[in-house]
Amino acid sequence: MKLTSKLPVLLICCLFFGLQACSVKYSFTGTNINYDLVKTFTVENFFNDSGGGPANMEQLFTESLKEYYQRNTQLELVRSNGDLQFAGAINRYSLTPQSAVSSNDPNLPDRAGQMRLTIAVEVEYINLTNEEENLRRTFSFFQDYDPRTTTLLDVESQLVEEIFENIIQDIFTATVANW
Repeated sequence: MKLTSKLPVLLICCLFFGLQACSVKYSFTGTNINYDLVKTFTVENFFNDSGGGPANMEQLFTESLKEYYQRNTQLELVRSNGDLQFAGAINRYSLTPQSAVSSNDPNLPDRAGQMRLTIAVEVEYINLTNEEENLRRTFSFFQDYDPRTTTLLDVESQLVEEIFENIIQDIFTATVANW
């Protein structure tokens, strides 16, 4: 047999074995967790050290964080000593005016046209399988509302949930997505 007749077969075999040696991992959630090493996670109860917010805010944050990791990873939630560990506190809950609206009356004060609710959460993340990934960082986010058309009591729970969603996504990205 001539070499030219073996060449296509040889080329196909080399290509096949070459592709077998390549390995690319894709994840729809963007994680880079090695599930052979990391199997569990623990979330300690977060505390509200901010002095403000709804009474159940720390519980809402803790449970939301647990649920997010359960939905977006294959990790098992355990009570203690997880391979990944989260702890921390809500350390800021503040309302600040963002823009003033003139009352057009010299006897009445100007009012806030927008109010901003800002929440900050300090997180300590420990990765027992890779200590280089450990971090202690504050994550914060805000939402605005119009105090002329609604009160904080009317929108507070919705704003807190939206802010927590963004903070938790940031925590996820910083810890297991490593973007």
